[in-house]
Amino acid sequence: MATNRRQSLKPRKIPQQSRAEQTVAVILEAAARVLETKGLDGLNTNVVAQRAGVSVGTLYQYFPGKDAIIVALSQREGAVFFAEAKGALSQPTGQQALRYLITVSVHQQLRRPALARALDFEENRPAIANALVALKTAFGELMRQILLHEDIPPQLSIEVATDDLLAILRAIVDGAGERGEVDRGALESRVGRALFGYLGITDQPPARAQARKQRTSQTA
Repeated sequence: MATNRRQSLKPRKIPQQSRAEQTVAVILEAAARVLETKGLDGLNTNVVAQRAGVSVGTLYQYFPGKDAIIVALSQREGAVFFAEAKGALSQPTGQQALRYLITVSVHQQLRRPALARALDFEENRPAIANALVALKTAFGELMRQILLHEDIPPQLSIEVATDDLLAILRAIVDGAGERGEVDRGALESRVGRALFGYLGITDQPPARAQARKQRTSQTA
């Protein structure tokens, strides 16, 4: 039984032609829209097939069940996120790279918040999480590369720091998504304070506060 369950998370076949690729893309986007409008309880293969405009038989040619669709959809969203997040490595400093990563993470969560919340919930299931381990490992390596920059204070264990920072990042961003927050700037600021504080980096005072301080000193 366990073997069948693991196999059910994998596509039945990989599309080799552009038409088949388009069919899979349509099915996944249909599933995304069902999650956004009906939630997890409303997601099933019949509803997805109807929304995609394909027969259930066509859907089953590629996906053996609902969980396989969820995994493929998580992989799609994760690939988009990781492609954007890799831009952090082109930043000139570690602190700029970390801020870049925070911005991308918040954008990913708030771009399609209902979809992000649904997938966040499903990705906590052990079977789904195991199917996505390669993507999570790649993201962990990205964070590790950021921590190797000279302007990032050395940590007692870079592996532990990597795991901690990812946990903090995900907890704050996911929590904001669950609350339905829409203010990207405020969320980025909170995440930044948490991650930079963990690393022992003190943020510079906001420009407005600095200007006020300068005016005060000039009139004193």
